[in-house]
Amino acid sequence: MEEKKYCYKYPHPNVTTDCVIFGFDGTGLRVLLVERAFEPCKGKWAFPGGFLEMEESAEEGAKRELLEETGLRTAKVKQFHVFSDPHRDPRERVLTVAYYALVQMSDVKGADDAAQAQWFPLSEVPPLAFDHDLILRKAVKELRRQLCFELLDFDLLPETWTVRDLRLLYASLSDFRG
Repeated sequence: MEEKKYCYKYPHPNVTTDCVIFGFDGTGLRVLLVERAFEPCKGKWAFPGGFLEMEESAEEGAKRELLEETGLRTAKVKQFHVFSDPHRDPRERVLTVAYYALVQMSDVKGADDAAQAQWFPLSEVPPLAFDHDLILRKAVKELRRQLCFELLDFDLLPETWTVRDLRLLYASLSDFRG
């Protein structure tokens, strides 16, 4: 009898990644969302993300899902939290490892299991699928912390930033009341 490769005596959760991608358009902060093409939550907006493959790290999975669902490639994402509420996904027990990045905005297009991809002003984010509203609030909090206490170390930003740009970025974060 052949032994099953990934069969365990005890139940265990699945693991996903979600990417909160912020972009600065010169006037304010935007966030990248995808419209879900399939159930659960078909038609709702969510962060690019999905289930890990067996042979990839969480960071590799996050970057892969971001590229597959939006066409956006980024060299750097920062892990900021693991979301583990037992009821966060109606399909099964799922943990998500959440990442964020601040990138130079570029064109995006929904693909794979995303019907569309779109940049939303942080102040105009639509209702989100799953627990993504909580993920967004924690990501904004982490970005605020990053900008206040650490040097800017984000991928794909313009080489030069003006004081005006930084003020507008801070103002966008301060105005967010999610």
